[in-house]
Amino acid sequence: MARADRPALSTVTTDGPPDVEAARRAVEALWRIESARIIGALARYTGDFALAEDVAQEAVAQALVGWARDGVPANPVGWLLTTARRRAVDAFRRRAALDDRYAVLAGQLAEPAGGSGDGDLPWGPDRVDDDVLALMFVACHPVLAPPARLALTLRVVGGLSCEEIARALLVPVPTVQARITRAKKTIAAARVPFALPEPPQRRERLGAVLGTLYVIFTEGSTATAGADLLRPDLAYEAIRLARTLAALLPAEPEVYGLLALCELTAARFPARVDADGEAVLLADQDRRRWDRSAVRRGMAALGRVAPSPVVELNRAVAVAMADGPQPALALVDEVAATGRLAGSHLLPGVRGELLARLGRTAEARAELEFAARLCRNVRERTVLLRRADDLDG
Repeated sequence: MARADRPALSTVTTDGPPDVEAARRAVEALWRIESARIIGALARYTGDFALAEDVAQEAVAQALVGWARDGVPANPVGWLLTTARRRAVDAFRRRAALDDRYAVLAGQLAEPAGGSGDGDLPWGPDRVDDDVLALMFVACHPVLAPPARLALTLRVVGGLSCEEIARALLVPVPTVQARITRAKKTIAAARVPFALPEPPQRRERLGAVLGTLYVIFTEGSTATAGADLLRPDLAYEAIRLARTLAALLPAEPEVYGLLALCELTAARFPARVDADGEAVLLADQDRRRWDRSAVRRGMAALGRVAPSPVVELNRAVAVAMADGPQPALALVDEVAATGRLAGSHLLPGVRGELLARLGRTAEARAELEFAARLCRNVRERTVLLRRADDLDG
């Protein structure tokens, strides 16, 4: 992303008492926009992924105090980087390891006395892209378990706080903190370098990155548990990260496939729930409420979607609308025969609807009730049970 595309921060006034609230808003806005670039740059400078994230957080804490007192600097990103790099030097001093890394860092910090770090950013566009891409591959490294990948990606790439991640994943804050801590230790123990993998390895590990983003999006588009059907903030964060990945890897069709899937699914968000938060079935949705801009973005991103049982299930739904339930049911049965959606409520839910349209009421009711037992989302489960009950009428 070009620097011109980034929204500017409003300057905190230095007249009168410290403006703590204005400083907090400025820091939060900056962190959400620039956190991946900041941590990526620090990880490259220090060679230590965990240290980079830690000193970045220390710099943010210092900014909350300093900017409330002195105002937002002309170059807030440069200020945070300079402060964080000083903290990194202090950490190396505490380790009593004045090695080559310390010497390099000390040399990079050479600046006029009292410098505020308000000069040009110490990176170019190409280096920014490399840093952010490397950060994604480190956060989604296969050495980490999927829950750890989710938490770490949302933390260091998405810039979310532990409290925000806990709300997003419906787990306690200490659980998120523990996952992130373990993830950092695992990366350090495995000696995962902060660098872009070579093209063949990049291709092999891209699946882990895409899989992590897809899980984040699907949790936002249909929550696996809880009282709300949709969690748009989580879904839109996954879309934002997918867009970033597409910009950094423009030659990877699978990235565009994921982005297209997310955009086209999110286009229906405005029509998927009513004013009370109740789920609205596709057939009953007001299509005038669909987000046409998201549809256009999704179609523009669509290059190739790798075959998957979920894609085939969606294809069956489209076939049902175009050609009727009988040919669609044959497609669903083919998916069921593979066993790849065993345990998912999606397949019996779709199959139940098709059987209902064919007049096979008893079979349809059994499938819908089975889907409801598998479904963990309260709103979606209610829809399935209501649909099954309607078949009795």
